[in-house]
Amino acid sequence: MTRTLLHNAHLVTDRRIIRDGWLLLNDGLIGDQGTGDSWRSRLASDQAGPGRSDLAQTRVNEQTQVVDLRGAWLTPGFVDIHCHGAGGYAFDDGPEAALQALEVHRHHGTTSSLLSFVTDAVPAMAERLAWAAELTRENPAVLGSHAEGPFLDRGHRGAHAEELLVTPAPEAVGRLIDAAAGTLRQLTLAPELPSATEAIAQLREAGATIAIGHTDATYDDALRAFRAGAGILTHAFNAMNPLHHRRPGPVVAALECPDVALEVICDGVHVHPGVIAMLFASAPERTALITDAMSAACMHDGSYTLGALPVTVTDGVARLTEGNTIAGSTLTMDQAVKRAVEDVGLSVEQAVYAATQAPLQAIGAGDDRGRLAPGLRADLVVLDSELTVAGVYVAGETIR
Repeated sequence: MTRTLLHNAHLVTDRRIIRDGWLLLNDGLIGDQGTGDSWRSRLASDQAGPGRSDLAQTRVNEQTQVVDLRGAWLTPGFVDIHCHGAGGYAFDDGPEAALQALEVHRHHGTTSSLLSFVTDAVPAMAERLAWAAELTRENPAVLGSHAEGPFLDRGHRGAHAEELLVTPAPEAVGRLIDAAAGTLRQLTLAPELPSATEAIAQLREAGATIAIGHTDATYDDALRAFRAGAGILTHAFNAMNPLHHRRPGPVVAALECPDVALEVICDGVHVHPGVIAMLFASAPERTALITDAMSAACMHDGSYTLGALPVTVTDGVARLTEGNTIAGSTLTMDQAVKRAVEDVGLSVEQAVYAATQAPLQAIGAGDDRGRLAPGLRADLVVLDSELTVAGVYVAGETIR
């Protein structure tokens, strides 16, 4: 594998910016980093010996591709823990479709993903979790799976088929856990349903992160669930009771719990930018950008499906054909980061953190990625001055 030296970049990591920085990529990992022109001596030192600096430099130049990023932003690869597809492909349609959708998102900077599955009959969801487990073991870009359902409230079901919703009985929960074979990273449920408290304990024991969403939960219901071990609020504000000054609802409960992450869809449709700004002001390190993208992402307006339900996309907004309920999004993570900066008013380093480290922490992952530091995976995104993706590296290899 050719070594790559990226220099003259603004490195964005750990909620800070390292100006005029450089990274050395080697064997799929970040090998070293620094600032200014120190990369020159770093390369020469690899082979230099007494009286051989010129020869050493020649050899290093032959072995290393040196790329001047001309002041671009260089960030860790984006992480999406709530996504259903893209490019006309849905994760629910099988591993080949999932890989096609992941490739679409990868060109928009997402290098790590959970495979999110919409509500279906428990046996069908178990089958999807089983092949997702195999894909997780084979493909480092797949962090695991996210079962969004089938344990959801009928009144807040959104784009989930009502007839497929069930209560989280131990047998049903156990079947999903067993099928995922240790790769079920996240499961969204409504905590007010019968057996939900027992399900939270069952899922925690299996190592999954429990998310609260598509729910009629009150503030007290949500608080009890978070105290019992739930760790994520699924797409905050959407498919749940709203924030009210006398009935604060699940969002306030999540904000009060320091170990709870809050997903948010920053597409200008799902949540007003001013409300997103409030989330980040209240929980800056716990608010995670997600796309909730469905198969219509990066496609033209028209007719699609989400799970079993017909969806119509008009002006880039996906809604159920019957009922007009918002049905996922057509968002990509690069657009979410750009909107977070331009519409919400976050700094670049805040937005990048919300698209990298925050989602990884939400699901208890990220030991090998999500930051710019030696020894971590060289999954990287180059953003130009307009916050548009200008390059993507996966394990040190250029894919865009």
